[in-house]
Amino acid sequence: MMGILTEEQARHLLQSQLVGRIGCYAGKEIYVVPVTYALRDGYIYAHSREGQKVRMMRKNTAVCLQVDAIENMSNWRSVIAWGEFQELVSERERNAGLKILRDRVTPFVTSETVRPHVVPAPPEVIEKERKAVVYRIHITKITGRFEKTGLPEITE
Repeated sequence: MMGILTEEQARHLLQSQLVGRIGCYAGKEIYVVPVTYALRDGYIYAHSREGQKVRMMRKNTAVCLQVDAIENMSNWRSVIAWGEFQELVSERERNAGLKILRDRVTPFVTSETVRPHVVPAPPEVIEKERKAVVYRIHITKITGRFEKTGLPEITE
């Protein structure tokens, strides 16, 4: 059976994933690449180095993010969230955005049992974050679809 996810189901899938594919468009060029992201209060937070994606999003702030959860070809869910790119430029905004990302990603990097309670960032990480473009996407529309099939009955 194929169907449409409710907005709540779509947001739940978006919240549950860590990597999505961001789509942007500028001039006559479409660009789609994977990004690690965090969802908080109707915004998708991410960061990137300066490059094609950032240049395109600055030119055309209308972007989308696609995520999915695929068990197999007959059991999957997919969501697209459309929104507006917003570059976080003040130090306060950048730090807040990076904290949201760190809080979301860190549990996947190492488990609770081996992670120290206070982890000072090494200088190279601090320098990399200083150069990163930190941004968020204000979600304006979200839709989702799914396909689900039951297991075939076994007859004797």
